[in-house]
Amino acid sequence: MGLDMYLSAKRYLWGNERNGVKVEGIDMPFELKELKCEAAYWRKANQIHKWFVDNVQGGEDECNPYGVTVEDLRNLLAVCQTVKEDPSKIEELLPPCEGFFFGSQEIDQYYWDDIDHTIAAINRILAMDLEGWDFEYQSSW
Repeated sequence: MGLDMYLSAKRYLWGNERNGVKVEGIDMPFELKELKCEAAYWRKANQIHKWFVDNVQGGEDECNPYGVTVEDLRNLLAVCQTVKEDPSKIEELLPPCEGFFFGSQEIDQYYWDDIDHTIAAINRILAMDLEGWDFEYQSSW
């Protein structure tokens, strides 16, 4: 139990992209039309969750999927880099939040590990060709 957070990457496959696409080990009589991948996953990174709630979900803290733009990802990356460089900005930019089994609200090694994980995940995403990919964030608790 607790806060699980997912950033998914989805891509619709056009007719010519679907030709001959097979999923190893799965024999299905269906045509593959969309890929959905886990782009990033966090566990109890409540400061990152709060950022998504405030900046993507319009303040609504619920377990529905929300579209995330590449610009949103760049903004989150910038916020993480800023608090890493200047921890005095944590309360202003990326404070921990309370919630149902959301984990610690301390600024401890887990907090900084989540920041490092987020920076690495977003850098990995931004390094790829993003043409045709859509992203969504969803939490669960």
